[in-house]
Amino acid sequence: MGRSRRTIPEELLLLALDPTTGTTAQPQSLDLGLAGAQLVELALAGRIAPDGDRIAVVSPRPTGDPTLDCALELLRRRGAPVRAVHWIGGPRLGLRQTYLSYLERCGMVQAVAGQMCGVLPTTRYQATDTEISREIRARLDTAIRTGVPPDPRTAALAALAHAVGLGKHLYPGNEGRSSRSRLRDLIRHDPMGGLVAHAVMDVQNGAVAQPRRNQAPAGRQAAPGARPASEPARGVPMQPRHASMVRAVAH
Repeated sequence: MGRSRRTIPEELLLLALDPTTGTTAQPQSLDLGLAGAQLVELALAGRIAPDGDRIAVVSPRPTGDPTLDCALELLRRRGAPVRAVHWIGGPRLGLRQTYLSYLERCGMVQAVAGQMCGVLPTTRYQATDTEISREIRARLDTAIRTGVPPDPRTAALAALAHAVGLGKHLYPGNEGRSSRSRLRDLIRHDPMGGLVAHAVMDVQNGAVAQPRRNQAPAGRQAAPGARPASEPARGVPMQPRHASMVRAVAH
């Protein structure tokens, strides 16, 4: 994969970045959205493909993007297709900061150090080229306004923007209600984007299936080798608790 175009995780982050405050909208759900956006980007690159509600690696060949290649390698090591909700709900500490740092190195944002309450150090990010953000936003606006089916990248971006709750950030107030509704409707134009977006929303809503536990009925002894009720079944990850990042963007 060349670097002549911006990836969907980068575009999602630029959409979420407030040009006035230098903070990101919906920071907690945005972390999930970035993990989902990586899946869409890998699918567009022909490295993974949907398998029902699961994600399967179809080509382990590196893309040339270090962050995407790290995700691809982790998926490959699973050895079997993984449910999208389990992948997106897994720990992704530092993913948002990784992309912010990359955008800073590319000169698209500038880090501005500050303090919260005059004590806690914070870092805000100001866009240095607002034309890029305007171009990304214009693609969504065109798809919403015209009703013409967008290209897969724009459709996936719209689906993820809706999934992480950027609708009210992009189209605020009562006047933006119809645009938010159309943004949600764009989810149907890209199957992979729709799968990932729904997985992001399921994780936020706590709809991830809990790991099965081998538990003997009351009054009966568990079968030999049975796992205690408190131990998760192998191969099924526990639902992680998302820790806030100490040096994350102030919000």
